[in-house]
Parts: sequence; structure tokens; C-alpha cells
Amino acid sequence: MNTPLSWIKAYVPELECTAQEYTDAMTLSGTKVEGYERLDKNLEKIVVGQIVSIEKHPDAEKLVICQVWIGSGSMIQIVTGANNIKAGDKVPVVLDGGRVAGGHDGSPLPEDGIKIKKGKLRGIESNGMMCSIEELGSSRDMYPLAPENGIYIFPEDTEVGSDAVEALGLHDVVFEYEITNNRVDCYSILGIAREAAATFKKPFVPPVPVVKGNDENVADYISVEVKDGNLCPRYCARVVKNIKIEPSPEWMQRRLAGCGIRPINNLVDITNYVMMEYGQPMHAYDLDHVAGHKIIVRRAEDGEEFQTLDGQFRKLDKDMLMICDADKPIGLAGIMGGENSKITDDVTTMLFEAACFDGTNIRLSSKRLGLRTDASGIFEKGLDPNNAEEAMNRACQLIEELGAGEIVGGMVDVYTTASSPKRIAFRPDWCNAFLGTDISKEAMISYFKKIDLDYDEVSEEVIVPSFRQDLECEADLAEEVARFYGYDNIPVTLPRGEATNGKLSFKLRVESVAREVAEFCGFSQAMTYSFESPKVFDKLLIPEDSPLRQTVTILNPLGEDFSIMRTLPLNGMLTSLSINYNRRNKSVALYELANTYLPKALPLTELPEERVQLILGSYGCGDFFTMKGVVEEFFDHVGLHKKLSYDPNGGKTFLHPGRQAVFSYDGKVAGYLGEIHPQVADNYSIGERTYVAVIDMPVVTEMASFDRKYTGIAKFPAVTRDISMTVRKEINVGQIEEIIEKKGGKLLESFRLFDIYEGAQIKPGYKSVAYSVTFRAKDRTLEDKDVSAIMDKIMKALSDLGAELRA
Repeated sequence: MNTPLSWIKAYVPELECTAQEYTDAMTLSGTKVEGYERLDKNLEKIVVGQIVSIEKHPDAEKLVICQVWIGSGSMIQIVTGANNIKAGDKVPVVLDGGRVAGGHDGSPLPEDGIKIKKGKLRGIESNGMMCSIEELGSSRDMYPLAPENGIYIFPEDTEVGSDAVEALGLHDVVFEYEITNNRVDCYSILGIAREAAATFKKPFVPPVPVVKGNDENVADYISVEVKDGNLCPRYCARVVKNIKIEPSPEWMQRRLAGCGIRPINNLVDITNYVMMEYGQPMHAYDLDHVAGHKIIVRRAEDGEEFQTLDGQFRKLDKDMLMICDADKPIGLAGIMGGENSKITDDVTTMLFEAACFDGTNIRLSSKRLGLRTDASGIFEKGLDPNNAEEAMNRACQLIEELGAGEIVGGMVDVYTTASSPKRIAFRPDWCNAFLGTDISKEAMISYFKKIDLDYDEVSEEVIVPSFRQDLECEADLAEEVARFYGYDNIPVTLPRGEATNGKLSFKLRVESVAREVAEFCGFSQAMTYSFESPKVFDKLLIPEDSPLRQTVTILNPLGEDFSIMRTLPLNGMLTSLSINYNRRNKSVALYELANTYLPKALPLTELPEERVQLILGSYGCGDFFTMKGVVEEFFDHVGLHKKLSYDPNGGKTFLHPGRQAVFSYDGKVAGYLGEIHPQVADNYSIGERTYVAVIDMPVVTEMASFDRKYTGIAKFPAVTRDISMTVRKEINVGQIEEIIEKKGGKLLESFRLFDIYEGAQIKPGYKSVAYSVTFRAKDRTLEDKDVSAIMDKIMKALSDLGAELRA
């Protein structure tokens, strides 16, 4: 949303401020100004001059010598190559020492423009420069009558010697705003002006549309039928006859250009002008082409086709709203007119439309059609039905003032859902408590009156005008008080209420420990997308019948590569590792707390199961057992002190078949780890052994505990025994440790694997495994017989497993 300051001042005539003061004050009062552009930037010492005489340059065929009168009896000589000037023309003249803002072709110049100095051109003295509109930092969009790359010619009645920048209306500033969607009223010049008046405490003087009209009755020309009042709560129509199409006046063209709208002709410019001024889109139809002189507002039929003004055929459905005449559709309501409703230069009688349509319906229809216009962008925000009549009258007033046509008396107004003004209870004491202020009731009411909110003393309610659809509850009124009292005037206070101590939820505490352990172990945090490509499963060698391929598909993806929600976190991690590897980072260790999305059933009938998984990934630093150690460190830090059990037959196709394991805690599968399958590593262009570990955080959170129990220092000595045995190669040390832990009883304190050996001294198919086992009693010194009895139990159980003691 852009507005020229001059247009704002038209309705706040006492407003006097610099561009920066306006920006700061409006932003603090809630109307955020993103920035501004001074139209007279770098324009200095430029006056209106009149060419008195022109003669050829003696030494340059394309140059001429002009004698230019600049007022006050002063005459200067200017040498120029312009070919669109003649004696008597009034032109903008930059005097010696002045500045211009742009090149003759609109090309950019230095930030501070370019300084003009007197000098000689082919030996002839030149004391200034005549300007094109581009050199004045403007364009032919704002000044359509300006010649292309030629000197600008002023109207004959322009005063010689006067400020040329003033004569061109360039002493102005264009502000750019960031308007939130709930403030529909501020998508208009009047809405911004109302806010400016309240902010600077100046009177707001909006236009008062007065339409004379002729003695005829519009009902004799047109009738309107609205078949769906929910989608079209109001439809206003007026008729203009004896149309005269011609250029609109300069003041209107400049205001439109300042808002970024290219002037076209008086009728089109009036509709655009009213759209900017009131925030109400309007549409015009050639009445002679409206069959039966009747307008019908109805829903489209499923499969109905309609050709819009851009020449495209659109396939419609029953949820889209159409503007039709007695025979055919002529417009997509709130979006675009039809090819059959184009206004031609030979139009004589015109139907003006100002309507209010359901914002949600316009937004959805526009999206389904893939057709977004300036009008639909405004309608979809939800307009004020009461604004339609005012905007219609303003347009007709301008038509009369500009002599663009004759207004037929009266207006057809179909208002299907008129409602009474909204009322909101107002309690000043509650408002002060809510804001932490001490503002009087009278001051609050004065703020309300500035923005056209009335106060009912009897019911103690604020009456909200229909254009402020964003005001719904008492907190909204408090916001209005705060922004005009001044956010910078509100004191800093501590929150009131009962003393409470904030803390993380248990789930977040477990995740926080995960981050701490990963970072302590040398891993850096990664953050990857939750949506990815269906091709990921092929890169990871996931079987076709795997449940992991059952995904949540995004209806409006950014592209095929972002069209599904991930069911496992590997792709993001491996992609990050691949990027690092191919940028020649020798060793990388990353971790991520990644969300995965598992649909409960397909097609989706409810939200998918969202599970957080901690994934660790590395290459060039450590191996399988390094990753295993990090996993066990994490489990220990969340109070899970029992040993993890590992199953090497996890069947993870994306992991190396001989270097992977699924790990469980207390009988519950908690994750997996291993080396990435060489083919998968090649798919991701990683040329080193890569290791990952994935921990299912909901399983860990369910079992985790941060309770800590004190254990006293041991008073009695420990007894240590070493066991060296041979077992078959297929026996996992986990099976051996399970037996040691189970048979060791209460006296078992700890055990540690310290050697695995395979070689010439061990028979084929076997390996040597050695453990150090420690026993301790809390109440006495252990005797040899106590330990021997336990060791016998352990060895018997191990022998059942096929283990043999080594000599």
C-alpha cells in the first residue's frame, strides 16, 4: 500500500511534518511505514523558463543555441540537442549549480544525483540545462503527456521563473506501508488519513460525496437480482449516460501514479481513484451490451466455462459467484470481468457497480482459478458493506465534476444482510489493569472519538463503526487506547499474580539433555526440512512394501522435491553430510532433533503421528563403537543406567548388513545405529565410511527419570575375577553379558570386556573373549567361597551357551 503525502493532506489539511516524523509517529501508533521516497530528491535550482529564440550551433549539426527567459528580467543561454522544442515553449531549466535526479533515459545516477555546471559545448557557452521528465526523477507513467526522452513542455499558463518542481507537483513524498490483513480500513487513502489525523491530533476532513443526477429514474434503465445474499451481501448500481472518454486531469493522474497505478482515461482512472481512496473496487459495464438491462448475481454451475478479460477460458464450479445479465455471464464476481463486457471507446451509456462479496469465497475462488487481481486481493480481506454506497456516490461525483458523463437519478441498492453496529463493553479500570497504565476514562474516550468510535454512557459500551471489523472484544479496545496513548509512554512493570516458577516440561528436559550430550561429544546441530521428495526412498534403498513409504502428501507443495512429509530423518542428515564432504570438510559430526510424520491410516482421516527422533551422523571421526558410546552416554544422562541390548539383525536396508544394530532398553526398541550402506553413501556422493544413530525420543521419554539416589562410599573391599573363554563366532558379547548380569546376583558390582581375540591359537569358527568381573558386599568383606559360588553359576550358564574356559 503506497500513498502520496499530498493526498493524505487533502483530508488532514493541518498536517505539517517531515517525512521521518510521519514515519516514526505512524509506526508507533500502529500503522507501520516500511519506508518512503521523496519525489523531489536531488532536485535543486530548477525553474520554469521560456524559450525566446533558437538558432543553429555553428560547429555542431545536432545542437541548437537557445535564449531562455527565466523571469525577473533574466535571460540565459543554453546549448541543447533536444529536437522537440520551439520558441515560446515553457520548459524546466536547471540553473548553474543545480541538480537533477536521473539520466535523460531514466538511467540511475549517483545517490546524490548529478550537479549541473555552466560550461562550453563545441565552443559555445551554456549556462544551464533544459530537462526531460526522466531527468527530474519521474516517468511518463506519472506524466503521460511528456515526450519520450524529450524536454518536458509546461502548459501555456505556467508562470515563468516559478519553481518548476512545485509546478510539476514533485514536492511530495510517497510512503509505503505494511498493513495487516485485519485492518481492511487501512487499505485506503481515507483509512490512512483517519489514522494520521488521530496520530497527529489534527482534524480529519473526509470528502462528502454529493451527486446531482438528472430527473430520470435508474430503475427505468437497470434491475438487479441477487440470488445468494450470503456471498453478496450488497450490490449497488448506478447508470451514467452521454459518456465522454478523455484523459483525466493532471492532479488525478499524479495521485494515481504516486500509488503505482498507470493513468489510462477519465472513466478507468475514476474507478481506480475511488478504489484507492475508499478501498472499494468498482466495475463498469457497457449498458448497451447488458442483455435485458438486468444484472443477476448467482453461483456458477459445475463445469461452466467463462472467458475472462485476459482472453483465457476458465472452468468454474458451483462455489464461484458470477455476475450475469439476462442471457449470459459477464463477470467473475470480485475477480475479473468477462471478455464480452469490455468497454470500448464508442460506449455511450455505462453501468457502474460497487458491491460487497464474501471475502473467503473470493479468496478460494481466486486460488482455484489461479487468477489473482487487484480487486480480488482487496475483496478477499472482507469489505465493509456500508462502504459500497459511499464509494459509488464518490465515483459519480467525480464523473460530474470532470464532465465525463450524465448521472441518471437514483441508485439500485440490494442490501440483503444489513446489520446494526457492533457494541463492545468498556471498563476503564480493566483496561488500565490490562495495560499497566493509569489513564483517565475521559482520555480513553477521546482516543476512541478520534477514530470514529462512539461511546454510550448509559450502557457503558463502545459503538464500533462497520469499517472497523477488527474490533471484537475488550482487549481490542485496550489496544486502541495503548497505541494512541503511546506505547513508549507505558511504564515497564512486572507481571502481576501468584508467584510461579516456570520450568521445562519433562519432554523438553529430555530433549535438552540430548542436545547437551551430543554437543559435549563433539556434534554440531543441524536443521533440515521436514518435507522431502518421494525419490528419497529409492536413494535409501527402502523396499517397495516398506511402511516407511506410506507418507503424508502435501496438497500445495513447493515442488516435487518437497511434496511429502518425512517418515525417517536420514535424508536430511545424509544431505547435510554430503554437502560438507563435497566442500572438502575432512571430518564432520552433526545431530538433529528431527520431527517425523507417520500417517495412522491412508487416506488421511486424522492428523498423523508426529514423533521426534534424535539422529547423529558423522564421517571422518570415530567409528561404529564411537557412535555406540554416544548413544549409551545419552541413556545414562536421562537416568537409564541398565545396559542396552543390541540386535545385529536389524534388517535396515540403508545400513551396512554387517555393521548395524537395533538397540533396546528394558525390552523396548529405542533406536538403531550403524554404518551407512556403501550404495547409499554413493547415492549421496559421500566417499568415506559414514555412521548414523537414530534414537526414538518418545520411547526414551517414557522411561527416562531425573530422580537421583544417593549411594554411600563403599566401606568394604571389592573382589575382582577375570574370565577368559572361547565361544563360537556367532555368539554376541551381549548374550554373554546378559548371563553375567543375571547370574551375578546382588554382589555383582560391575563387569568389563577387555579383550577379544581371533588367531592361530584359537580353533576355527571360535573367538576368545575376556571379562573382568567385580564383586562387592555393602555389609561385609567377601570371602573366596562367596565369590567362587557365584562364578560357578556364571560359568555353568556360559557352558550351556557353548563357552569353554581358556587355560
